[in-house]
Amino acid sequence: MAFGWIDEQADVRRRAGLGRTLRARAADSPLLDLASNDYLGLARHPEVVEGAVAAARTWGGGATGSRLVTGTTELHGELERELAEFCGAEAALVFSSGYAANLAAVTALAPHGSLIVSDAGNHASLIDGCRLARGTVQVVGHADPEAARKALGTHAGPAVLVSDTVFSVDGDAAPLAALAAACREHGAGLLVDDAHGLGVLGAGGRGAAHAAGLAGADDVVVTATLSKSFGSQGGVVLGPARVVDHLVNAARTFIFDTGLAPAAVGAALAALRLLRREPHRAARARAVARDLHTRLIAAGLDAVRPDAAVVSVRAPSPQTAVRWAADCRAAGLAVGCFRPPSVPDGVSRLRLTARADLSEAQIERAVRVIGDTRP
Repeated sequence: MAFGWIDEQADVRRRAGLGRTLRARAADSPLLDLASNDYLGLARHPEVVEGAVAAARTWGGGATGSRLVTGTTELHGELERELAEFCGAEAALVFSSGYAANLAAVTALAPHGSLIVSDAGNHASLIDGCRLARGTVQVVGHADPEAARKALGTHAGPAVLVSDTVFSVDGDAAPLAALAAACREHGAGLLVDDAHGLGVLGAGGRGAAHAAGLAGADDVVVTATLSKSFGSQGGVVLGPARVVDHLVNAARTFIFDTGLAPAAVGAALAALRLLRREPHRAARARAVARDLHTRLIAAGLDAVRPDAAVVSVRAPSPQTAVRWAADCRAAGLAVGCFRPPSVPDGVSRLRLTARADLSEAQIERAVRVIGDTRP
């Protein structure tokens, strides 16, 4: 029977506690949300919503084509210029998603004959970019600059080191300065995904590369998403103008994909301008994460110290993690549930988002629910 193997795989997932299902979210959900990536609490902010509405009224519901045909509006250019200026980069290029931005950057910057050194904890989009690239891939230990240095030393040709800036599972930050030093010893480029750093780390939320003093460097390329701190959708690559020009000409997920919808562009632009006026939101997100961690530890839970706005709490098994998350939901709290293959170390977790708009009472309530429902 065609696709008969699908039933076998579904049974394997079910027995391992790794099945996944879609759950529709109501517009007026009563749940306290610690599961989304809305780090700055901007997805429903009136200015961000109005930015989306105004863009849709002006430009229509869709971009109408690829960026190189009809899919680049004046609004796209405006967002790219303001993102580059905010993050301290020479140029920026907006994509339809952060995933597409990562695929573009890795594949276009690692041609045949090159070496890609990839952190073992990297996000799936970077991993898939490595798989699609024509270069040779070496996976090195998590957040290990010395391992990266040794790997780069094995190759005499072009090379690029690929890493998240903040890893999405435990919320730990990569040692960017040390990684950049390793790259410069061998004339390699550094490509970092700042999905969980932009809007949270750096002065006023300018990102992890900015915080590490790497913004604007001619050997550093930064990717990010507009769907987390900016409460919208889309992705961006930031870096030297010659790199951005190369992506326009060589990146398949840019050339052959429809441009980001104007409403998403307008929302992201409004969020960026709001963050520039209210830079304290970044520091508040970090403070909430630290507060959550401190209270979780005090409650006797195995929580990992956050470097940005992601807080994870380890669970005994995939099955208990699923049950724990479900019990939290039944008690009015939405939390993320990370299990293999989403976690590189095989340890299942609850994943909490520290949002800048959470009140002290909400933080206290979240910790109480997680503690009361622990397996």
